Amino acid sequence: MGEKSIQKRKYILETARKVFVEKGFKRVTMKDIVEACDISRGGLYLYFESTSQIFLEVLKLESEETDDVFSDSITEDATAADILVLFLQEQKKELLRKEDTLTQAIYEFYFETQPNKKENVLRKQFEEAVKIIEKLIEAGVDSGEFYCEDCKGTARNIMFILEGLKISAQTIGITADTVDKEILYILKSLGVGIS
Repeated sequence: MGEKSIQKRKYILETARKVFVEKGFKRVTMKDIVEACDISRGGLYLYFESTSQIFLEVLKLESEETDDVFSDSITEDATAADILVLFLQEQKKELLRKEDTLTQAIYEFYFETQPNKKENVLRKQFEEAVKIIEKLIEAGVDSGEFYCEDCKGTARNIMFILEGLKISAQTIGITADTVDKEILYILKSLGVGIS
């Protein structure tokens, strides 16, 4: 794919993201994306076959961008505790963001396309996050920063807390204080003292 094609594809994904943020997943059609991008229908189909394919690529691009921001924020001398706190603070920002979020579209996508599939996108993302947090906790235990008897169980618990907060943010609403209390609970459960 040439540079011009790469840029066009990225433009489509960035524009489609805005459409998904505005309308969710299930109400978006290829026509909506064509109109938002101001391209021909054939031009869109050169790159993508369906709204599901576009949405998956939007999620992938968003994940890569989040990983880049997170990685760029980690200093060379960062401890496991520093990295965990940074990760939880990034999650807090995402949870409290009222505008420009794909959360509703993600759940609609899941309910529309994923429940009966063996390869569930959300489950895969969840399990990948659990593995990363588990490795981080193990590193913290090895360095003496954390105390944890079940690193995998604790990592899974952290992800369940974050997922619950994400749903609460979209349904009943949450405050920064609520998120701070949950973060403090997570850190205390690992024996991390917060000053």
